[in-house]
Amino acid sequence: MEALLLTLLIIDSIALIAVVLLQSGKSSGLSGAISGGAEQLFGKQKARGMDLILHRITVVLSVLFFLLTIGVTMVSA
Repeated sequence: MEALLLTLLIIDSIALIAVVLLQSGKSSGLSGAISGGAEQLFGKQKARGMDLILHRITVVLSVLFFLLTIGVTMVSA
């Protein structure tokens, strides 16, 4: 049982890293203010939709990560 949980934890960790790296960064500073205004004016709907999907997947994988971590701790103790 412990080996199965560890395997799932490793797979979840790799998936979580990949999803976080796929997300676009939040613009900051003066250049972010200029490009952010242009994106709002002209629209960036596809990227916004994809960011929303990636955000939801990140939340699910994060909750699964914590549950698996607690499960591994309980089984190994």
